[in-house]
Amino acid sequence: MYSNATDMRKSFNGLSGLVNNEMGKNLQSGDGFIFINKRRTLIKILIWDRSGFVIYYKKLSSGTIQMPDGGKSEVSVATLMMMLEGVDLKRTYMRKRYSQQRA
Repeated sequence: MYSNATDMRKSFNGLSGLVNNEMGKNLQSGDGFIFINKRRTLIKILIWDRSGFVIYYKKLSSGTIQMPDGGKSEVSVATLMMMLEGVDLKRTYMRKRYSQQRA
């Protein structure tokens, strides 16, 4: 997740530049890169899907997108879904589950 507010006029090239230059990540890793505007009403997710880039874009009709605590650079798919659905992340409790450690 990109921690700074993003200009939502950016498309594939602009968002790819942020991933390469500011996040220092590999665009073709299969990870989704999340960008949110300053007002937290728009979210874009940039993903490489083996044949090209895909941008998922959501505009909220009301409310804002809640950011995870601590400015985490990585969020799970479950957390992303809760962010998109408007779940209060501060009031949720994630029960312990097995997770494979990345090397």
